[in-house]
Amino acid sequence: MCSYYTRNEKGQLSFLTVCVVSFQVDISWSVNDIPQGTIKHPVGFVPIMVKSKLCNLYNLSPQELIQHHEEEEEMGGYFIINGLEKVIRMLIMPRRNFPLAMTRHKWKNRGPGFTEYGVVMHCVKDEHSAINMNLHYLENGCVMVNFIFQKELFFLPLGFALKALVNFTDYQIFEELVKDKKNDTFYVNCVTEMLRAVAEAGCYTQQNVLEYLGKSFRVKLNLPEWYSNEQAADFIFNKCICIHLTDRTEKFYLLCMMTRKLCAFAKGECMEDNPDSLMNQEVLTAGQLFLMFLKERLENWLQSVKFVLEKRTEKADININADSLMKAFNMTTDVTKSFEYLLATGNLRSKTGLGMLQDSGLCVVGDKLNFVRYLSHFRCIHRGSAFAQMRTTTVRKLLPESWGFLCPVDTPDGEPCGLMNHMTAVCEIVTEMVPVTDLPPLLCALGVVPIDATPSRPYAECYRVLLDGAVVGWVEWDLAPQVAEALRRFKITQEKRFPSRAEVVLIPMTGKPSLYPGLFIFTTPCRMVRPVKNLLYGRKEWIGTLEQVFMNVATMESDVMPGVTTHQELFPHSILSVVANLIPFSDHNQSPRNMYQCQMGKQTMGFPVYNYKDRSDNKLYLLHTPQSPLVRPRMYDYYGMDSYPVGTNSVVAVISYSGYDMEDAMIVNKSSWERGFAYGSVIKMESIDLSLKANRGGDNLVFGIRPGDPNVKEKLDADGLPFVGSILQPGDPFYSYMNLNTGETFTVYYQNKEVGIVDNIKLCSNDRGTGKFKKACITVRVPRNPTVGDKFASRHGQKGILSQLWPVEDMPFTENGMVPDILFNPHGFPSRMTIGMLIESMAGKSAALHGAYYDATPFTFTEKNSALKYFGETLVSAGYNFFGTEKMYSGISGVELEADIFVGVVYYQRLRHMVSDKFQVRTTGPRDSVTNQPIKGRNVEGGIRFGEMERDALLAHGTSFLLHDRLFSCSDGCEAYVCTSCGSMLSPLLQRPPPSSVASSRRYSCMLCGRMDTIQIIPVPHVFRYFLAELAAMNIKLRLTLEQ
Repeated sequence: MCSYYTRNEKGQLSFLTVCVVSFQVDISWSVNDIPQGTIKHPVGFVPIMVKSKLCNLYNLSPQELIQHHEEEEEMGGYFIINGLEKVIRMLIMPRRNFPLAMTRHKWKNRGPGFTEYGVVMHCVKDEHSAINMNLHYLENGCVMVNFIFQKELFFLPLGFALKALVNFTDYQIFEELVKDKKNDTFYVNCVTEMLRAVAEAGCYTQQNVLEYLGKSFRVKLNLPEWYSNEQAADFIFNKCICIHLTDRTEKFYLLCMMTRKLCAFAKGECMEDNPDSLMNQEVLTAGQLFLMFLKERLENWLQSVKFVLEKRTEKADININADSLMKAFNMTTDVTKSFEYLLATGNLRSKTGLGMLQDSGLCVVGDKLNFVRYLSHFRCIHRGSAFAQMRTTTVRKLLPESWGFLCPVDTPDGEPCGLMNHMTAVCEIVTEMVPVTDLPPLLCALGVVPIDATPSRPYAECYRVLLDGAVVGWVEWDLAPQVAEALRRFKITQEKRFPSRAEVVLIPMTGKPSLYPGLFIFTTPCRMVRPVKNLLYGRKEWIGTLEQVFMNVATMESDVMPGVTTHQELFPHSILSVVANLIPFSDHNQSPRNMYQCQMGKQTMGFPVYNYKDRSDNKLYLLHTPQSPLVRPRMYDYYGMDSYPVGTNSVVAVISYSGYDMEDAMIVNKSSWERGFAYGSVIKMESIDLSLKANRGGDNLVFGIRPGDPNVKEKLDADGLPFVGSILQPGDPFYSYMNLNTGETFTVYYQNKEVGIVDNIKLCSNDRGTGKFKKACITVRVPRNPTVGDKFASRHGQKGILSQLWPVEDMPFTENGMVPDILFNPHGFPSRMTIGMLIESMAGKSAALHGAYYDATPFTFTEKNSALKYFGETLVSAGYNFFGTEKMYSGISGVELEADIFVGVVYYQRLRHMVSDKFQVRTTGPRDSVTNQPIKGRNVEGGIRFGEMERDALLAHGTSFLLHDRLFSCSDGCEAYVCTSCGSMLSPLLQRPPPSSVASSRRYSCMLCGRMDTIQIIPVPHVFRYFLAELAAMNIKLRLTLEQ
């Protein structure tokens, strides 16, 4: 079930914390290769994605979604775990089944003779199982194959791998490796040496090599004892070497091609592939990760069944039959907890690592702060948490290959800068699997020679043709462009059933050390593609990241060069992400300001959901009076952002009026505030589960109050819960519950420091609606109207805080009596260069006068057709100044201001950063039990650290008494007793009083000296006394010298 709250047949409301489906497997078993049938057995519950085919909300109309208490425009794509919406992050992965030439200096440490040169391949099967495989170049020219099995590295000389894959003679293998390099004597000698090493190991046939490899590796493979050595070797080649290919001959030809590339790279004949470039990358999607993890969990489940059977046979002989197997199945752990842990924490527990570089940070909470933030979760692509710790900035750079696929603007500033990117508005990820069995015959019909045949031209004048990581043939240099063009035509026109989202890449031979040449065709999923207009055919074509590098794509129609330009962008703002496309006139702003707005747009208070009464978010921000912007880009309407508005149209005057607008502060008209400008609420949900209070009675606890209790009578209803609509003051009774056995009642009080209104109360049972009502969800609405210190921002990265609510009679006003809502300091423009905000102000003013909306899509205006001229003329036609300025009068003196003031309408956003959540004040409060200094933390009424730099500032000002007050009197100042004779602070002790004396006459004496007249009282920080005790514990004595 996929809605947060569902009603069962009796109409009872049940609280849904996990969205799952029962998972049942069919287990086929045999004895001595004789099939015994199939057993159906459930292996647990698997979380399902909301609105997927298994979800109850699948294919429901908007009206049906509303009837199910869901959002009308519910998109799905997330999982529900512990009542939270969890999104699996999309991660950047190496491009699958594509050999990358790389240098890594740490590879030299892998063994004697290893160099920094290697070829890396991320091999992925059709069912998404993945493994990483390397070819290492050695100093003597030989090649070593490196593969990973259960997170362990294994090395295998290339000669053994090639000999084991095919039943070829040594001469045939030699010929395949040196096809186009027979003149390179060093390379020929290296190949000869590799094959000679195989012969010297006594391996002359394929069976000899398989036997030898199986005997060498089986100790690490955990295979059954009855597996022969040949079967163990087959296991290695099936599970660890080029796993995306099933045919051994195809694996052989691919390894030969990778060897050729590695040797060319080591000799400097081809350049290094950049693993940080988008053309060598793809995306790990949620379904791919889910499938890989499920497959591994099922393999582990089978291993645990094997373990149970082995343990039982050790104790007694058992018959292997359906009943004994069912008992073994029931004794194993299911997959439920593993999936819940993965989605709840984002941490991956895997023996193999699933061919990934990271095992944490795989899931994030899909915040519903506003619709923009929620949407960006599904467009976000992360490079990986492993890269965040790296010192290098190489992985963070914005490379030209990312054009059109990753937004150059929408990345956070700070630690994740360049690692967390967002896809452009038109970029999509290929998810469909397409059959490719028809493609090899099609290639042969176009002139491609099969890999095991001989082309008409020498091999050195031919390109290899690779289809999804398999070498399928040769094509002559002259013919290759025609073949690539024919395939592109098939892709656009859908002839010959060629996939429309395939990638056709011809990397040409340049005569210089460039990318390794060849004709590459990719039809695999998880690639990033985007639509452009093919100028030759005049139709839309989907192009990939590697494909784009070898194209000439024009941005505007004026950029098209006949005979050179092959493609054109569908529209110029297609290079921007969803969030960046919502910035008006972003091409007129300085780039960092657009970056700031991309982040602030996700922190804006708006109207995130309509069904908030049916939801149970821990915290929701609601803007009471949102408006539709008068000036908006085209994509604003395309995404239907008016359904979830995030701001208010405000009359803004650019004027320095009083000193309250310095350093990005802004003055707000008090009358506008009283009319409801940017009013909002924070909706908080308190969840009470009586079943968790087992120490107070467990099942005997119910919500309720003691009859006639005067303390809670007016505040709580008879069921122990507050009245809906009641106002909660700090310290008021919040809810009450009682023990049915003892009659004892327990009242919990409202802890929040702000006044709240009870908005909604839900009584819940379990996920299926069959349990008792032990859980209550109380929703409290906290009004948050703008106060001094709250943060606001325009859509151009111009953020500022509200510094004053100025009375309307003191505000400046225009000739026709218009009083601005906001006064903005003109010093915010020159250094920030947010010209887009000035244009928006003119356009908003014109839109308000003409009663129209204006298009603010970037790249619409040019230097010849400027925005200033267009909106200036519309203002003139309404009777206003061309430049948007007006005469204004001082609200204090009534005198006309000498300068003309720039006045217009700007769409302002209220951000979630409010002073009510941040202010921290402390007089006295809790202290640390060890150091006696005030503890930190706003929630525990702690203090703010006065650190080294603050100390330096007070020293520089010479305010020594203030410094003493901060670091001593208000911190851990105390009095200590010191012996002036021996200088010890630890030896003075209080004397034991005589039996007859009064306790007040007791005095301190030194344990070491035995004297009382040498004891002095000195003021010291308590942490210094602790320091002395620590040193004494290490047998270090500290002697204090006191001076009068």
